[in-house]
Amino acid sequence: MSKKRFHILSLGCAKNTVDSEAMAVLLSRAGFVSSGRPEEADVLIVNTCGFIDPAKEESLAELRRLAGTKQPGQLLIAAGCLTQRFGKQVFSQVQGIDGLLGTRRWMDIVKVVRTLGEDRYPKPFYHLPETHVEDTDEAGAPRIAVQGASAYLKIADGCRRSCAFCAIPLIKGTAVSRQQETILAEARLLQEQGVREVNLIAQDTSDYGHDLGLKDGLAILLENMVQAVPRIDWIRILYLYPGNVTDRLIEVMSRSPQIVPYLDLPLQHGHPSVLRRMRRPTNIKWVHRLIEKVRTAMPDLALRTTFIVGYPGETEEEFQALLDFTAELRFDRVGVFTFSFEPGTPSESLGDPIPHEVKKERCGRLMALQQEISLEKNKSFIGQTMQVLLEGHGEGISLGRSYRDAPEIDGMVMVNEEIPVGEMVKVRITEALPYDLVGMVESSESRKR
Repeated sequence: MSKKRFHILSLGCAKNTVDSEAMAVLLSRAGFVSSGRPEEADVLIVNTCGFIDPAKEESLAELRRLAGTKQPGQLLIAAGCLTQRFGKQVFSQVQGIDGLLGTRRWMDIVKVVRTLGEDRYPKPFYHLPETHVEDTDEAGAPRIAVQGASAYLKIADGCRRSCAFCAIPLIKGTAVSRQQETILAEARLLQEQGVREVNLIAQDTSDYGHDLGLKDGLAILLENMVQAVPRIDWIRILYLYPGNVTDRLIEVMSRSPQIVPYLDLPLQHGHPSVLRRMRRPTNIKWVHRLIEKVRTAMPDLALRTTFIVGYPGETEEEFQALLDFTAELRFDRVGVFTFSFEPGTPSESLGDPIPHEVKKERCGRLMALQQEISLEKNKSFIGQTMQVLLEGHGEGISLGRSYRDAPEIDGMVMVNEEIPVGEMVKVRITEALPYDLVGMVESSESRKR
């Protein structure tokens, strides 16, 4: 008798990717076989995103697509953030879903699949426990996702912040840190697999350990990780809340060559009145001092941030302050999002008064400014030599990333020859584009992966 097959489609952020990989591990341990082709699978799983409206619509579209092509005997399970946030509403929006699984109980995937296979349980099957059971390590599945020579490692889940625009606390609940020993064991596993870059992720990595009673928990974790995985070339930290970038964290980063000088610091805006309405830290002078401090400690620092434009009540004067803030601080990378009205969040009472056209125009102006800054910064690297991690090649060139580039969200380095994926090479930069660099190989490291 052939084994049953499953197909997982993962949408949204890297944190969802990690959850999808963990579900795949659990299904494989239970005797199921992964299939890259949905038409060949017995079980179809969509790990959805429901953070903002465009992500919600993408998730619903993919569910409808698979429901529309579902064959007799196939099961379709909607998992993840969309289902956790909207629950049984998803059934009414997509016909053909057999079961729902919330993001806080991803570790129950085998139970849900087996339940759906029993005739005594009516479909659709709803598995979102009303009691908020937080993400734990009870399943024993690694919280990692490997992509070539790079990997994501989740260190915590959920968020205890109360940002007015954000639905994450509704979806994930409060912050729950994973045990340090488990995280380090998974980092060692990645090292054994030949991974060269580990990206630490959570909704707020800087809050790691707070619920465990740790002060400076992220700094402590990093200190121990550097000792535990000396052969990992790059350790990168993503999603740091500005108020939690402590002196000890800066010191650990500045003295540890493995920890890349890269800060992903979502600031959201540059005007205190808008930040106050967002329920975010409003002390702009403190932000200036923090950035000056980290740039002094790490002169090669690559600084990334994200901004929201068109937040309810944002005036032209407040938006101009954001432009001025961006021009003055000169971030290396900036992601810009237009405000998305999200029912159930604290900002719901503010409505969505700014027209879409105004939001789009402001987004374009801010991105045009940042493009000029990014190009000027990239030009400063012409003639310099950088370490580049190769991720793909073809037609005589290779694509990779420097320490300044986080996977999937930042730029690339284009190299003038084809080099095997996973190699780390020294590249002399010869040309600068607004978001990418071009260069020639000077030498490569001969390390077996």
